Amino acid sequence: MIRCWSRRPRARRAGPLAPLALPTLWGAVAVTWKMTCPLARQDDLAARMAGSAVFLAVGTGLAMGVCRSLRRRLRQIEAIAHAAQRVLLRPLPPRLDGLALAGRQLPAVPGAVVGGDLYEALATPYGVRVIIGDVRGHGLTGLGAVAAVLGSFREAAYEEPGLGGLLRRLDRALQRYAGERTRDEDPAHPVAGGPAEEFVTVLLLDIRHNGDVLVLNCGHPWPYRLGHDDAEPLATGVPLPPLGAFPLPDTLPVRRCDRLLPGEALFLHTDGAAEARDAGGRFFPLETVLGTIARRTALAPDAVIDDVRAALLAHTDGRLGDDVSFVVVRNDRVPADRVLVPVQPGDPGPRPTRPAPSSR
Repeated sequence: MIRCWSRRPRARRAGPLAPLALPTLWGAVAVTWKMTCPLARQDDLAARMAGSAVFLAVGTGLAMGVCRSLRRRLRQIEAIAHAAQRVLLRPLPPRLDGLALAGRQLPAVPGAVVGGDLYEALATPYGVRVIIGDVRGHGLTGLGAVAAVLGSFREAAYEEPGLGGLLRRLDRALQRYAGERTRDEDPAHPVAGGPAEEFVTVLLLDIRHNGDVLVLNCGHPWPYRLGHDDAEPLATGVPLPPLGAFPLPDTLPVRRCDRLLPGEALFLHTDGAAEARDAGGRFFPLETVLGTIARRTALAPDAVIDDVRAALLAHTDGRLGDDVSFVVVRNDRVPADRVLVPVQPGDPGPRPTRPAPSSR
């Protein structure tokens, strides 16, 4: 019988303290030399200074080598994290079907580049669809649920004609992820906040070509409309429970909000912004800050996010208790009565079209 495989010895992985092994060994050699070598115990000051200088130079070189090794590993880890972020939470396009967009995430975990928030925007046959959500808890523990929900949204947004069907697809994807996590979890070592407690707040928006806005909310903060020198909630009322907490009802309350006019913007956020507190326990005045921004800026999406981010970090002194995400969508579409017709030979220039007169 011929064996078709061969077993190769596995390479041993270096432990987390491996970079410190060489300096530790060198320290042991220095102590041993000091205790046992006759030259180290001479009364000659020059000999002792020469020996100390040699050990200091070699020890400094070893320490610098360890620092370079640690920096190289840190750069590799950061590169991997940024690559994961680009795949999982990719940057929003600056323009999408006549809309200007921007998105930003501020992870609560120091040094992290991804967290438990999610957002995405896609141009579909049914309009521009936007999702923003927040996985229970914060930090890196919710990345699996983020991947499940975003992956389902990026596929179902093109296939489902209504927001209700889209939300049910997201719910099934989250249930599958929770079931797989339950199956793979070690029963002898349960994880706190396990699959039974896995839920996600989700806000779905459908911005139609004429500016109509449809909203379906599952436990998420309502967005704000920015325009006319003020900021106001896009909708009010009690939303559905977070996705995954309870079964979805038979009828899903999709809301048709007022039309988003050209020049107006929508500000979407996670609850980490509205619930942020300062040292005195005062909540971050998000609506007041947005109203001030709406009165003094042209509502450029990146500029709005920069201003809110700066105000939030100043309010909390740079300490966030939860992941925070912002998405701004501005309507840059030209109204129908201002569409320019092509210039004909002899015409003085482009001219705006006018609505056709009524036949009544």
